[in-house]
Amino acid sequence: MTEPLNPSIHIVTLGCARNDTDSEQLAGRLTADGMSLTDDPDHADIVLINTCGFIETAKKVSIDILLNFTDLGRTKVVATGCMAQRYGRELAEQLPELDAVLGFADYDDISRRLRTLLGETPKVSTIATVPTRTRLDDGPYAPLKIASGCDRRCAFCAIPGIRGAYRSRPIDDIVNEARWLVAQGVVEIMLVSENSTGYGKDLGVRDALPALLRKLAQIDNLAWVRVSYLQPAEVTPSLVDAISASPNVVPYFDLSFQHASGPLLRRMRRFGDAELFLALLGQVRLRCPQAGVRTSALVGFPGETEDDLATLHGFLEDARADAIGVFGFSDEEGTEAHTMDDHLPRDVIDARARATSELADHLMESRAIERIGELVQVLIESVDDTVVGRAQHQGPEVDGVTTLEWPSIKPSPKVGDLVWATVTSTEGADLVATPQ
Repeated sequence: MTEPLNPSIHIVTLGCARNDTDSEQLAGRLTADGMSLTDDPDHADIVLINTCGFIETAKKVSIDILLNFTDLGRTKVVATGCMAQRYGRELAEQLPELDAVLGFADYDDISRRLRTLLGETPKVSTIATVPTRTRLDDGPYAPLKIASGCDRRCAFCAIPGIRGAYRSRPIDDIVNEARWLVAQGVVEIMLVSENSTGYGKDLGVRDALPALLRKLAQIDNLAWVRVSYLQPAEVTPSLVDAISASPNVVPYFDLSFQHASGPLLRRMRRFGDAELFLALLGQVRLRCPQAGVRTSALVGFPGETEDDLATLHGFLEDARADAIGVFGFSDEEGTEAHTMDDHLPRDVIDARARATSELADHLMESRAIERIGELVQVLIESVDDTVVGRAQHQGPEVDGVTTLEWPSIKPSPKVGDLVWATVTSTEGADLVATPQ
């Protein structure tokens, strides 16, 4: 048996915040086994790429990045993540430049797999007995996974086939990880899963997500808790109350409406329509007038008519969302939509996506203007030539930022500080504010 190695690993994370948590858990297992992490891929023994395989554009990005790293010479390149899970055999066959393709089942045994790849023959498995996590950045925000997989069967979505059935984590495990993150300097955590409103159902626990939020509210120095990926059909009054009234939960509602035409939503195997969705938003804003709302819109689904699209556009105009993500339909194998009739031509899908994106940009800018004069709390994320952060209604990385016009006579803030400020102007969907 060869002597144990101390290889250096460079981790690249693609895709969503759920992948961010997976990468940090992989990093925890690797460092617990004596490996080191490096920010320099040119001097890494292994580049571990956590891929995204959700839709066609994400798959193309993943492949391009995998190929870019195979040019590093001696460095081993390993694919993990959703694309590796979904297309493991095909990926290995079509990209022989890769040194390994590892799916989710390999994560518990990741250290042994990588050591074997480097020529070491471990005598025993190096599986970590207790899952750990190592932070890959030092920012004041961190995602925290509360569940994996999905039991919903939306006709367009490949996630259930990639991630499997919905599996909630025990509340105590989540709370302990949240405490650990706070000890690492985290001020805000965002709860992530494929469907956060489903949390606890598989455990037979009623109102599990509100119960989790109450537990997290008891953690000292955890200033903000943000909940992401809410299914509108599963949002209950008790959940609206918990998000609106819990002392450290920000009033932020990430509601994946996807569309607003009732007939098309049913074809998507989803529920609701424009009227029901607007009623839900009315309940949210009645409870918390300054609540932030994020949503997504999927256009070009098979059978979508011009009337359906007009219904969606009318709903978006009435919804007054702070952030709107627009996606053109991606025809994913293994989904029900893949076998449906009435697929729209790609140029029609792209045209509808462009038109909806242009409308979304205008509506987000208009919503930002509505916030002029509001007093907002801002989490400081960078202090360079300008002071930049996010208000409570702005989710990390995708929802815009707030730039603070910091007075020269006022002591400069630090990253991670929370500052109250008044919104004075806007720059597109972003805010400009003056600190109190």
